[in-house]
Formats: sequence, C-alpha cells, structure tokens
Amino acid sequence: MRILLRLSALAWRYPWQIGLAYVCLLGSVMAALAVPRLLGDAIDHALSSRQYSTLVTLAIGVLAVSALRGVLAYGQTYLGEGVSQRVAYALRNALYDKLQNLSFAFHDQQRTGDLMSRGTADVEGIRFFIQMGLLRLAQLVVMIGGASALMFAMNWRLALVSMAFVPFAAWRTALIRIALQRIWLSIQSLLGEMTTVLQENLTGAKAVRAFGAEEFEKAKFNAKAQATAESSYKANLLQAANNSEMTLAYAIALGGLLLVGGYEFIAGRLTAGQLTQFIFYHSLLAMPVRLIGMVVNVIARAQSAGKRLFDVLDAESPVREKPEARDIGRAEGYVRFNNVSFAYREDAAVLKDVDFEARPGQVMALLGAPGSGKTTVVHLIPRFYDATGGAVTIDGVDVCDMTLDSLRRNVGIVMQDVFVFSATIRQNIAYGYPEATDDDVIRASRIAQLHDFITTLPDDYDTAVGERGVTLSGGQRQRLAIARSVLLDPSILILDDTMSSVDAETEARLKVALADVMRGRTTFVIAHRLSTVLSAAQILVLDEGVIAERGTHRELLAKGGLYRQIYEAQLLPQEELAGAGKPVNGRQADGAPAIAGIGPRMTRVPH
Repeated sequence: MRILLRLSALAWRYPWQIGLAYVCLLGSVMAALAVPRLLGDAIDHALSSRQYSTLVTLAIGVLAVSALRGVLAYGQTYLGEGVSQRVAYALRNALYDKLQNLSFAFHDQQRTGDLMSRGTADVEGIRFFIQMGLLRLAQLVVMIGGASALMFAMNWRLALVSMAFVPFAAWRTALIRIALQRIWLSIQSLLGEMTTVLQENLTGAKAVRAFGAEEFEKAKFNAKAQATAESSYKANLLQAANNSEMTLAYAIALGGLLLVGGYEFIAGRLTAGQLTQFIFYHSLLAMPVRLIGMVVNVIARAQSAGKRLFDVLDAESPVREKPEARDIGRAEGYVRFNNVSFAYREDAAVLKDVDFEARPGQVMALLGAPGSGKTTVVHLIPRFYDATGGAVTIDGVDVCDMTLDSLRRNVGIVMQDVFVFSATIRQNIAYGYPEATDDDVIRASRIAQLHDFITTLPDDYDTAVGERGVTLSGGQRQRLAIARSVLLDPSILILDDTMSSVDAETEARLKVALADVMRGRTTFVIAHRLSTVLSAAQILVLDEGVIAERGTHRELLAKGGLYRQIYEAQLLPQEELAGAGKPVNGRQADGAPAIAGIGPRMTRVPH
C-alpha cells in the first residue's frame, strides 16, 4: 500500500490536471446516473399521460445528458493521459539521473538489462496505473456508490438483491490482487533477465559468431522468453477467470432483480418506471464489474513495478558529495595515500594499509598479479569508490571534502577497455568538455597522434564511429581516449594498462603520444610492459592488497624479490619479443634516458 500511495503522490504533483480529471470523472458518472432517471420518468409520466411533447422533451434530455457524458469522459481520458505521461517522463529522468550519480559499487551488483527494464517496462506499468488505476478505480467507486444510493432510496429490498454480488466481488478481488502482485513481480524480474540476455548478445555479437554459439544463445533467450510468456499467460488467465466470475455474479443478481422487481410491481409497491430505473442502474454496474479484474491487474503490476523502481531511486550511493564540499580549482597533483584500506564486502579486504605519495609531475607505476589491487588503488583517486579506512588526499585535501565535479575535472583516465560512444569523432574527443572549440579538439588529437588518421577519413572529425567505435582499431580507440583525457588538461593522469593488447606499431605511436601527455602531470600507470615502468619515479608492487615492494627499476631489481620475479617471468620476455635495445617510452632497455615526445603541453580553456 505504501508503494501505491507514493505512486499516487506522483500524480498529485500536477494538481490542476489531475483535479480537473477527477471533476470530469465525477461529472460523467453523474450524467450516466441521470439517464436511467430520465428513462424511468418517460415511462411513468410521458407514456402514461400520452403527452407526446413531454416524451420529446425527455428524449432530448437523454440525448443532451449522454452528449455531456461523452464530452466529460473525453476530458477525463485526455487529462489522465497527460498526467500519466508527465509522471512517466519524470520517473524516467529521475531514474536516469539516479543511475548517473550512483557509484561503481552499485553498478557492480546490477545487470544492465534489468536496469533497462526498470526504465522501460516498469515505468510503463506505472504510467498505466495513473491512467487506468487511479482514475478508473475512482470511477468504479463513484459509479457503484452512486447507483447503490439511488436504488436504496427507491426500494431498499430490491437494492439489496441488486447489490448481493458486491461482497463476493470484493472478496474475489482481494484474493486476485494478492496473487497477481506476486506474479507481476516475477514477470518484471524475468523481463529484466530477458533484456539482459538480449543486451549481452547484441553487445557481444562478434564473440557469439566467432565461437559459433548462435544456437546456445537462442536457447538461452528462448528459456527466458518462455518463462516470461508463461507467467504473463498465468496472470491473464487469473484476470480472465476473475472477469468471468464477476460477470456470472452480476447475471445472477440481474435474474434475482427481475424476479423480485416483478413481484414488487405486481404488489403495487413499484412502478414500471421505477423497475426500469432499477434495471438500468444495475446495467450501469456491468461496466465497473467487468473493469474490476483489469483494474486489479493494473494495480498489482504497478505495485510490483513501483517496488523495483523505488529500489533504485531510494538506493544510497556509498560515494556521496558532502554539503560543505568545496571546488578545489586546478590541483597541483600531489597525491597521498595515508594507510588506505578498502573492501568491496566487509569480509573481503582488497587493500590493506596502502601508504605512499606521488609528487606533482612524477610517474608512479603499479604492478602486481591480477587481483592484487592495482585498479582499485587508482579508482579511489577520483572516488569511483570510497576508502573504508585511511584517507586519499590531493594537495593535502581529502578527496571526500571536494566536489565530485572539481575532483574528476583534475583526474584524467585512459582505460584499457576504451568506451567509444555512437557519435562522431569530434563528439567523442570532446565528451568530457563539450564547450571545447574545434582548435582545442584538433590540438588534443595531435598530441594523441590521432590527427593524421582523422584527416584521411571522408568526413574528417565529423565521421561517425559506429556503436562502441566498431569502425576504429584498438589502437585508434586508445588514442581517442588519450585525446579525450588531454582535452580535460588534468593535473593527474591514470593510465590503466593502455598498451597490453596493441601491436608493436600501435604501441610505438602510443608511446610517443603518452610521453607528451604525461609531461608535467602526476601519472599513475598500471602496466605489464617493461617500457612503461622504466621511466617511473617509483614502482609499487602490490601483492594481495598490500605494497610488497617499492622503489625504482634498478633498486627493485637489486633486491631480487617479487619485482625481479615479475621482471624475469613477464616484463623481460615481452620486451625481447618487441626487440631488444630499442628505445621504449623515453628510455633505453637498460634504463638510460632517451629522447621521446616533442611538442608543447596543451593548455585547457578554463570552464
């Protein structure tokens, strides 16, 4: 019930529209209740007195009242649909805004398809409730209440016979509502699962084709679709059974009305016109009775949809901006981890007492086995997650005391798995800085070694890249991501294993691009290449969430510990394959400096 009250409150955010809709509803019901009275008067007075003029007047009255009822019913539908669409619009935007502000911790536990289902099918179920639930339910109540009152005013014995089916209808309605609510909750969940399967299949279409898994994917989708169809079928069967039972109860009551009404007429306690009014009033109840099943179905669906939607809207993000958070402007880039610990779950610590500092302009390399906590470390800097112990500071200010916008404006990230939007190259480069000029975009692409490639395209910077950048190679997507970060001109740069899956030629281009981009910025590099760590001022070797070793390349090799094991087993063989002795990222293979990266650092146009 609490969910239905919250949904109703959404409709009353538009008081004039919903209020007028209820006025139209009340007027149309009153007009409908007036017609039997006019027909009864026509039988009792006009026909008995044989006055044709009176009959014509009553006929005109019936037509006028019916026309008024039609106009008011249209107004009710028009206004109700307007309110329902406004509520749906507001809910979709609220859900979208909420999803934008929820931290990674929330999205880690959610399925994309299920969230899409909440923003589509669930919102549509709530929209239908506003139009068909709130208004139709009120119409049923007013119609049944008005007709009952008028019948009791004429003859209470006959009214009891006519209304005998109402207790049965109320009892069956309550049972059906409970059953339908459970079924619709299952249906909405199944729709989310089915959407997830569809979304994953479309996103991973190449993998599906490459592994010949089309039949497996078909079977997986069919299983979800069949389960959804069966649950929907069950819900419709319940609704149909309820409608049939209500119709049967109504018909039995009508038979009793004719028997008792005929007896009352013969006994002289009821006129022919009054009996006619009773029959018409009872007929007016046929529509509400048939609608009971549908309205109950709509309400049950809305309650399930509302629960799923409010679960997201009411979710609290672990990463929240403090009311007193301040804009830090442009940071110098002094990053400090002060005994930082972190756990995705209370019983599983990912980082334990991580302590280090990175000075402005330094390169900090992070190495370690998969799951050692490298990516988690860099994700704590822009507050994708919040540390569960200790503090992360930038220029001496705790990141939790900064506005998220100013914090993330100072942190540029180039991920290993680059996400490219279905837009033009220009729009993708300027994604984080939409007010950037064409010159800004071109300068950023030059630094990222991407400009020459872009100029070979038919539409230059206005070339559409397709869904997820399907028309670009892996290296081109990486350089586009670099250009996107350069355009922000961040003081802190995070490179998350950007060259682990590119060929030698692409790697060479990326090295030139990154050498220029990293100049003057505090840079954190997650790497599996020797070329990436040689230039680091400090290398942190993580092992099961703790810093096992730290130092420069030469210092760590001399220790003969975990870093040397990684170097001999992984870094050195990769470098030998790439070609021994070649300059890598500004240094020779033995660690001596080499010249790399030419060009001035771009200055970002202030916001």
